[in-house]
Amino acid sequence: MNLNFVAGKTFETIDPRTGETIARVSEGDKEDIDLAVGAARRAFDHGPWPRLPGAARAKIMHKFADLIDQHIEELATLDTLNAGKLFSWGKAVDIPSVANTLRYFAGAADKIHGQVLKMSRELHAYTLLEPIGVVGLIIPWNFPSTMFFVKVAPALAAGCTMVVKPAEQTPLSALFFAHLAREAGIPDGVMNVVVGYGATAGAAISAHMDVDKVSFTGSTEVGRKVMQAAALSNLKPVSLELGGKSPVLIFDDADVDKAVDLALLAIFYNKGEVCAAGSRVFVQEGIYDEFVKKLAVKAKEWTVGDPLDPTTRVGPQVNKTQFERVLSYIEHGKREGATLLTGGKPAAETGFYIQPTVFTDVKEDMMISRDEIFGPVMALMKFKTIEEGIKYANNTKYGLASGIVTKSLDIANTVSRSIKAGVVWINCYHGFDIDCPFGGYKMSGFGKDFGMEALHKYLQTKAVVTPIYNSPWL
Repeated sequence: MNLNFVAGKTFETIDPRTGETIARVSEGDKEDIDLAVGAARRAFDHGPWPRLPGAARAKIMHKFADLIDQHIEELATLDTLNAGKLFSWGKAVDIPSVANTLRYFAGAADKIHGQVLKMSRELHAYTLLEPIGVVGLIIPWNFPSTMFFVKVAPALAAGCTMVVKPAEQTPLSALFFAHLAREAGIPDGVMNVVVGYGATAGAAISAHMDVDKVSFTGSTEVGRKVMQAAALSNLKPVSLELGGKSPVLIFDDADVDKAVDLALLAIFYNKGEVCAAGSRVFVQEGIYDEFVKKLAVKAKEWTVGDPLDPTTRVGPQVNKTQFERVLSYIEHGKREGATLLTGGKPAAETGFYIQPTVFTDVKEDMMISRDEIFGPVMALMKFKTIEEGIKYANNTKYGLASGIVTKSLDIANTVSRSIKAGVVWINCYHGFDIDCPFGGYKMSGFGKDFGMEALHKYLQTKAVVTPIYNSPWL
């Protein structure tokens, strides 16, 4: 439920198709976060939500999901206008999937069980899984609806109350979800949505002494600040899903046409604004030349245009800042000596559109090979042996996702066990599923979204121990 913000400040939210203002949105800051946390604390300590049977929470979550299904078109439109996401994809995939995420975790709400322990002494013990309390959920701008429920749904199922801060770039669908939550019957204070900037509202959540946990998805730079604020406040646990510079390894035995399609999907899907984007593509030397020729042709099939047009495959970058950031990296690639195979320029006179871009002759020390660009820019490199490919793949501070394209089970097994990343997709890419844990290694963060591991982020284990006397067995 969105609060009436204290300071009365507003800011513009922008349509990336045109660069024009969609609306002015209330801007929350530290005082508003204090109010939201207070409401969440009262709802947790004294309200019904954590005390409802899991089945009762599940019933309300199912109603919430049904309401989302009834408003698919409006929600998909909001994410298209606010984030530049493809409307056809949002309507067919993104919004239906968030409703199903709610249903998935609703199904788990009445199955949160501890264990009876077999003690080695004359003691009886069992564990309880309890909701962790008030959680702060900080949402990124690249998947405004999906990531909202990746965090909100398991927190609701666990019995937590929450303060949700959507990204300042893409607040509109979050506000609609807050409205639907009230209609679904989620009690007051359970789900508080506060729109504001990361440096104020986000920082206030991370440092708040009455927030029991923070889950953040975004850049590694900001993730550090979240973790530091949590440590300096009440030592609240954090889970962080951060940046990536994910490798795709394509071996000589691969079907070249399928490999080209996967490589393009890995980097150009959602205009490259994906933490798991396959931005570093390594092709074994035996098929490299053929791969490059076919890639240059097929990259042109990724048409750039208005995301409301069903024929469009690449929409605009989310805002002017991101647009300029991506273009600056393209210029770095040129200056550092990489060869521009395709794209490399703005794709329209208005809006924040960029041509899908592929660089060849990329070296490992180039900025376009090291840094997360978060745009439609592929760095293409060649390798000789399996060992060399693994070495290249792991030569990054990140470890979020990876891809392997091969017909050999032996190669797939060896490489998947050798890559230091939280997920390895074999002969596919962006193989996300609500039942499959997703999260990073190294500077890509820690903690898992999706699957039952996500639910356990919002629970804590309590052990209960009592003596037993004159029992015939331990």
